[in-house]
Amino acid sequence: MAQSKEMTAGAPLPLILNFTIPLLLGSLLQQTYSMVDAAIVGQFLGINALAAVGASTSVVFLILGFCNGCCGGFAIPVAQKFGAQDYVTMRRLVAVSLKLTWILSLVLALITSLLCPFILHLMQTPDVIFKDAYYYLLITFIGIPCTFFYNLLASIFRALGDSKTPFLFLLLSAVLNIILDLVFIIVFKWGVSGAAIATVLSQGISAVLCYRYMNRKFEILKTTPADRKFRRELVGQLIFIGTPMGLQFSITAIGSIMLQSSNNDLGTVCIAAFTAGIRIKMFFLCMLESLGVAMATYCGQNYGAGKPERIWQGIKSAVLLMVIYVVVVNGILWSFSDKFVLLFLDPSEHEIIDKATLFLHVSVSFFPVLGILCILRYSIQGAGYTMLAIFSGVSEMIARILVSLVAVPLWGFWAVCFGDPVAWIFAVAFLVPAFRYVYHRLLRILSKEKSRLESIPA
Repeated sequence: MAQSKEMTAGAPLPLILNFTIPLLLGSLLQQTYSMVDAAIVGQFLGINALAAVGASTSVVFLILGFCNGCCGGFAIPVAQKFGAQDYVTMRRLVAVSLKLTWILSLVLALITSLLCPFILHLMQTPDVIFKDAYYYLLITFIGIPCTFFYNLLASIFRALGDSKTPFLFLLLSAVLNIILDLVFIIVFKWGVSGAAIATVLSQGISAVLCYRYMNRKFEILKTTPADRKFRRELVGQLIFIGTPMGLQFSITAIGSIMLQSSNNDLGTVCIAAFTAGIRIKMFFLCMLESLGVAMATYCGQNYGAGKPERIWQGIKSAVLLMVIYVVVVNGILWSFSDKFVLLFLDPSEHEIIDKATLFLHVSVSFFPVLGILCILRYSIQGAGYTMLAIFSGVSEMIARILVSLVAVPLWGFWAVCFGDPVAWIFAVAFLVPAFRYVYHRLLRILSKEKSRLESIPA
């Protein structure tokens, strides 16, 4: 039987570390098969095919980021009710979130599929890769329900303190994805479309198995007909928390789309370099993202349990873990970036390799800023203040738009390399005072609640 785990008692550092490790392994696995996917495309289909996959990366992040953000937001009230040991409301929240996911995912899949050509033209996708980019994006959008459901179920498991089960299902999905990549691209000769079909199909199978596992193994989540009623008040609560988190990802992605559009205008060489660099960068920032997700669950449970003082203790522990990781990964990427790039490119592509290496060197130098961003943003979200996440996303968007419109025309690919780091700095400048506000507000709320309880006659 699956085990839930409370994070409301005990030393924060080992709790956060133990919860983060399966998340990290899952993220690394996800990025590994993303890199393998790109490597198979680049090595077997060529530079134009790799550029076609990379040309729509920011758009995919825009839409799927919204889905993943909503899933994380839907899980926050679940974590809070679990921490408060209000299991009836927790189960009802899970049931309503599943119904909302059906509605949102189908609507998104329909709208985005219809808008594919418009999106690619808006991003100034070169004609030579337009057709492949279109089919890759279209298939990805059709598969939105698969992605949405897997991420929702994984977020629910994590809200209950279980980060191992999502990893196991992700492992299954990754292995299946790589096998299907090889079959669809090499054997069936489906090209870039085969890579997209492999990803969607593997996620769909993982989502179905994840749902069956939840119903059979998580006793705490087994619902009654009364629990499964569509309750408007819970719908409002989920939308109020989930939608801002989804929008935060999407708003951030708008800036990324602007940056990628500017890069697309620089030509196929820059697109291929950006594609290879971004895949490697995403692999190495998995730890920072996983640490942030762990903090969302940790803060959500401790908020629900009425223990805000543990949130600050958790922040300090998370920062310590982040600093250790950043020191190690800087050493790795400054020494071996060019070797990692060769996973995607032929050694003869000297210009692309040099540009991708530059991109990685600049990015990793600013990982400490990104680490603070992830820890503070997810901690604020875990406490339920998801509207603040939108403003941090707006900060990132403004920074990337400024770089795209002002810096890229002047300095070309050099400016593209600094697009994300500048955005991270803008976001952290907002999140530091935002966290101080949230933390002191939680302490005041707790103090008032204690005073109220003490005033009640025994």
